[in-house]
Amino acid sequence: MARHETLRVAVIGTGKMGADHVRRIQEVTSGARVSAVVDVDAERAKAVAARVDGCTAHTDPAAAMAAADVDAVLIASPGPAHEAALLAALERDLPVLCEKPLTPDTASALRVMEAEQRLGHRRVQVGFMRRYDAEYQRLKALLQTGQLGRPLLLHNRHRNVASPPGWTSEMLINDSVVHEMDVTRWLLDQEITSVTVLRPTPSANAPDAVQDPQFVVFETDGGVVVDVEIFVNCGFGYQVQAEMVCERGTARVGDGHALVTNMAGRWGGTIAQDFVERFADAYDREVQAWVDATRRGEVTGPGVWDGYAVAAVCEAGVRSLEDGGRVPVELVERPPLYRVSRARG
Repeated sequence: MARHETLRVAVIGTGKMGADHVRRIQEVTSGARVSAVVDVDAERAKAVAARVDGCTAHTDPAAAMAAADVDAVLIASPGPAHEAALLAALERDLPVLCEKPLTPDTASALRVMEAEQRLGHRRVQVGFMRRYDAEYQRLKALLQTGQLGRPLLLHNRHRNVASPPGWTSEMLINDSVVHEMDVTRWLLDQEITSVTVLRPTPSANAPDAVQDPQFVVFETDGGVVVDVEIFVNCGFGYQVQAEMVCERGTARVGDGHALVTNMAGRWGGTIAQDFVERFADAYDREVQAWVDATRRGEVTGPGVWDGYAVAAVCEAGVRSLEDGGRVPVELVERPPLYRVSRARG
């Protein structure tokens, strides 16, 4: 695609995340516009499309992808629908930005990986937006300088105000800790080799039968031990924090102290209430980077291998949650298409 051409994007899924991406592409992102939206709820798709000039509404992803004015696809539908949409996009050799998860399990992720390998080039970027967060990027850059020495430990805290209706104990792993899984691999440039999930006394604020909080421990192939406190019914706000402990020092992100006030005998700041607010800038950066790379004919962000590797870690985590103990992570051999330095994505 020539650099001057506007990227025409079909957005699949018009729920909270999809609708926000439609707004983002139209109002924030340069070099792109939304030409089609897709949702199983036809009325919702029509309502979103009506807010965008020249945008058509569809209920079938394949029909939208076949349209003459679609150059690329952004998938923001529920995870179980991702595989079919990804395979349809790969059949048409269309660039894709797919919100996490790539797919809900390793078997389907491998099918997507096989389809992309048949093309012989990468087409899919996975929406692990923390890689585009300014604080996490500074932490990554600092680690790469070597000033702190080798990483030894990584502590993470991930808290939500309240879990959505219908959440299960497994979803704390698959829908929340999934982000720590990817950011751990990216920050360290290492694979996760095992997962252990500990089950503290559940909070009285957690829905019945939901194990919340959980304490998750990863081990990596570089010998780093990583812990994650996941607490999705903390009641007070949305927090994502990380502290890297290295041989010669530590570095911490996510304290949220950009603005601290002192007034009326009190000091303090505000706490974000959801992930859209906390990572708004990261989502903007992510989509802009995807658009820019796609217009250059490149894929530069986290890809299918990353989505597959995280799916494998999730499966190990759910097994540990259900059965207890340390569960190894099993990965297939990394195909040549995905052997470019992990530090780039």
